[in-house]
Amino acid sequence: MPKPERSQMPKNAEKPARAPLRAADRIRASASELFYREGIRAVGVDEVVDRAGVTKPSLYRSFASKDDLAAAYLRDYDLSFWETFERPGGKTYSNARDHVLAYIGQLAPRAVAKGYRGCGLSNAAVEYPSRDNPARQVAEAHKKVFRKRLRELAAQMGARQPNVLGDALLLLIEGIYVTGQQSEDGPAQSALAAAKLLIDASVKAG
Repeated sequence: MPKPERSQMPKNAEKPARAPLRAADRIRASASELFYREGIRAVGVDEVVDRAGVTKPSLYRSFASKDDLAAAYLRDYDLSFWETFERPGGKTYSNARDHVLAYIGQLAPRAVAKGYRGCGLSNAAVEYPSRDNPARQVAEAHKKVFRKRLRELAAQMGARQPNVLGDALLLLIEGIYVTGQQSEDGPAQSALAAAKLLIDASVKAG
């Protein structure tokens, strides 16, 4: 029997229905939304399962505790962060200076947009001061890797003191995360210009 032409095939044959999300995936998605918007400590397990449309036993079959769920949320956040940081605007940059400036140039306006709550990993580090907490451990590990990455990029730019420039850029970015939540006309609007000054002063021949 000949195969039907594409135009003759039923629409549902062209776009097969997606399989429904597993309970664990719905829990992670709901926790991600709630934890980022409200803060991890402010959100209870009951609120997460209500949003996900699952039962509390379903949650505890996938996550041993709320702390473990928070750590899973932050691991997901970490993956999303690196996708954004390494490809700002969906582009790759061979020039380290352009790479960093592209990221900051897109972060600054996003930081003053409605619903922005800063960096979920930075927020978690503040919420959980104990270094034994699983969520805190994910946040700390991320920040260490990010600091190392910025120092690497600073070295690629030819900075005289790449570790200092990398740390300065990290301080600037963390400042954007925080001050962007405070005011639309706050210091985040000057972040890109400040980054250019930092970089250019650090790589200028002495």
